[in-house]
Amino acid sequence: MDQPSGRSFMQVLCEKYSPENFPYRRGPGMGVHVPATPQGSPMKDRLNLPSVLVLNSCGITCAGDENEIAAFCAHVFELDLSDNKLEDWHEVSKIVSNVPHLEFLNLSSNPLSLSVLERSCAGSFAGVRKLVLNNSKASWETVHTILQELPDLEELFLCLNDYETVSCSPVCCQSLKLLHITDNNLQDWTEIRKLGIMFPSLDTLILANNNLTTIEESEDSLARLFPNLRSINLHKSAGLHCWEDIDKLNSFPKLEEVKLLGIPLLQSYTTEERRKLLIARLPSITKLNGSIVADGEREDSERFFIRYYMEFPEEEVPCRYHELVTKYGKLEPLAVVDLRPQSSAKVEVHFQDKVEEMSIRLDQTVAELKKHLKTVVQLSTSNMLLFYLDQEAPFGPEEMKYSSRALHSYGIRDGDKIYVEPRMK
Repeated sequence: MDQPSGRSFMQVLCEKYSPENFPYRRGPGMGVHVPATPQGSPMKDRLNLPSVLVLNSCGITCAGDENEIAAFCAHVFELDLSDNKLEDWHEVSKIVSNVPHLEFLNLSSNPLSLSVLERSCAGSFAGVRKLVLNNSKASWETVHTILQELPDLEELFLCLNDYETVSCSPVCCQSLKLLHITDNNLQDWTEIRKLGIMFPSLDTLILANNNLTTIEESEDSLARLFPNLRSINLHKSAGLHCWEDIDKLNSFPKLEEVKLLGIPLLQSYTTEERRKLLIARLPSITKLNGSIVADGEREDSERFFIRYYMEFPEEEVPCRYHELVTKYGKLEPLAVVDLRPQSSAKVEVHFQDKVEEMSIRLDQTVAELKKHLKTVVQLSTSNMLLFYLDQEAPFGPEEMKYSSRALHSYGIRDGDKIYVEPRMK
């Protein structure tokens, strides 16, 4: 069989990790490997290979000499081959089968949909625990073959693969804990339920940037589908429009973490309202949108929820409202406190023996007040000194020295006094 044209894995490996490009280094996490030189391998003693190999975007199309791969890569446990030109699973198998301790493999953005993955090839992946197939357009048949041959697979990445449906595997994958399947086009919940059937031990399900519509499933069925689900990411699920879909997340018996940004249901609420209403509706979660939910925040959110719905018609009040009223009782509405600064104040202006009551704007500066007082006290602004007396102040009048200072910063209130004196020459 003819060797595929293009750059080989071994060719790129020798170029990238030559002493000129990757000098010998010591330090935590470097994992340098310089084994003894075998016959016929003049490059062997010249390469310093780490246990994590990153060979992305290198134009790799084939494996190269398998004996060389085995000699160099016996210690490697992570391999990034993303964004290369690998289109034949047989070539991938030649590489992987000679990396005996491989646990992490990234094959993203390789045109592997152009060939069929046979079970004999997939068997070479048996030790892999984390597999990344993003933007590889891998078919579900390919995924099923992999699942049957990877008994220890724990994390699987299937993003950007244009999936509109899910095809169920004939065999459940009991080992998988994390499934990352973002940026596809999975709209119907019936497709998502297939993932629950295929991966019954799933701990983390990342579904962001799909067009998921309503969660059409009974509570009992949801609990059976995802009995171990601890974390779910539904960011930008464009079809979620009602609170009932959020409430159904409570059916997952072990759910602790939820991510729910960018869904239509929440767009009309403020940031504070979104967070508090979600926390109150999801009593078991300990982390929302990446932030920990502390006990104090949960109580504040649940009390907010009661007050939020207390004026709604009975038919529009969610069941959670009644549960929380049972917990906290019926709460009084919060008093509306206007925290805006006072816009004006009535003060007494004292000048010599005269006292005049005036209403002054508090958004103006000291300089502007002086201009306003010119006609009252018959002094020029440059010849005018102002002193402010808080009616409750124990320390006497305060000189208003700074022309650009706003009056409201003095805390002026109705009944306070302003004294005007001529500047001494």
